[in-house]
Amino acid sequence: MGDARPPLLRMEGISKRFGGVRALEEAELTVRAGRIHAVLGENGAGKSTLIKILAGVISPDEGRMLLDGGEVSFASPAEANRAGIVCIFQELSLIPDLSVADNIALFDPPRRFGLIDRRAQRRIAEEALARAGAPDIHPMALVKDLPLSRRQMVEIAKSLARQPRILILDEATSALTAADVAKVFSVLKRLRSEGLALLYISHRMHEIAELADECTVFRNGRNVASYPAGTKTDNEVVELMIGREYKHVFPPKPVSPPAARPVLECRNLSWSERLRDISFSVRQGEVVGLGGLDGQGQRELLLALFGVLRGCGGKVLVNGKPVALSSPGQAKADGIGMALIPEDRKTEGLMLPMSVRENLSFASLDRVSRHGLIDRAAEDRQIEEMVRLLAIRAGSLDMPVGGLSGGNQQKVVIAKWLMRAPRIILLNDPTRGIDVGTKQEIYQLLRRLADAGAAILFYSTDYDELIGCCDRVLVLYDGMIKRELVGKEITEHALIATALNISGEQAA
Repeated sequence: MGDARPPLLRMEGISKRFGGVRALEEAELTVRAGRIHAVLGENGAGKSTLIKILAGVISPDEGRMLLDGGEVSFASPAEANRAGIVCIFQELSLIPDLSVADNIALFDPPRRFGLIDRRAQRRIAEEALARAGAPDIHPMALVKDLPLSRRQMVEIAKSLARQPRILILDEATSALTAADVAKVFSVLKRLRSEGLALLYISHRMHEIAELADECTVFRNGRNVASYPAGTKTDNEVVELMIGREYKHVFPPKPVSPPAARPVLECRNLSWSERLRDISFSVRQGEVVGLGGLDGQGQRELLLALFGVLRGCGGKVLVNGKPVALSSPGQAKADGIGMALIPEDRKTEGLMLPMSVRENLSFASLDRVSRHGLIDRAAEDRQIEEMVRLLAIRAGSLDMPVGGLSGGNQQKVVIAKWLMRAPRIILLNDPTRGIDVGTKQEIYQLLRRLADAGAAILFYSTDYDELIGCCDRVLVLYDGMIKRELVGKEITEHALIATALNISGEQAA
């Protein structure tokens, strides 16, 4: 059934180029009040450019925007905010050293006698946090002391405090726990019922299915389809996004598990109250998954193995020999050969202002140096090999890595460590916030690396990835391994039941 109401916002004939790169070409978008409109497409399809134009971050080269039927343009995000358009970008805009309340009221703090009214500011923060479904976050807590998932909730609260008419969410749930995602969904549905227009950008198809009323698909800078949510299958949507037939996303697993000896072994690994007597092994050529609800010790386990955490108990063995992992430098050294693909590529994996070339070679400069001097020819050969292997798409290797799409940034993070030819690869939710096409490429790469002899430990918050990629899955609960799933035992039912600590008979 069509909506007879006039659109709240229309974008018509929007084009934008960056140098010789076409980001958008004659793009169109119609947004209505009281609706959740999903915007879909691969990284680099033009989605981010479109919402940056709408949010006043950049200006279009051509085209126009109509708000309430009148033509508008925004020279800054502040102008867009005043018109009621607020965007929650995937990259957080919070200032870590300020409190939650300071961040929420940063651009328009309440004043009394010319000074910031701290009591009113705290009240505004409490109301915004409650509206965002996060009343448990203390308004006086420092943002830097909060985990990534709670910072994302503060970002949402900060946006709601501006009383938007159009709220744009760009991968706003990618860093959230399952419990927080459920709260955000409830908030978004309530905002829709209150008459807000919501633009929702996500690569998680199940989120689109649950939330969206309408969908628009972008490819190569153009909108290629708009349709009511639920009228196309996931495969049809993916084919629209990638412009080709969608093949099975996961590569085939080995018929029988590798019989090689363990490359990595943990024996009774413990740390604080977060890890308790963790024992397992990963063999050469094997992909072992880490499952369980978010926050059950999976990230701490990866950090402990990579030498980031201090004061760990237990033993770690590499190729049967005990090793001391007191720093990342020791973990990545040739004698151990470990690499960690971190959770947050923006803050932990890349130096955004530096070039693609510099980011690629940074972790392996010691391998392309002689007597303290970098062998540029050797460096270039390895960089070219990585760009080809991972199909990294960049206008130039000398451009800032922050200018790449999210999927290509993640490829750079992975390539940076592959240049060290690691024997043990630790991955911390590596496909968060990237498109289905790039995910498929990463899945294929993981299997090729395992087939070439790497031992891979793979944490993912996506059950489909654990089922499709892993030979075994270790399900963690409260810092302990509750169950090991092997082969056909790796099912969604078994993963969820074990993650919820349901008994073995029920989880089978």
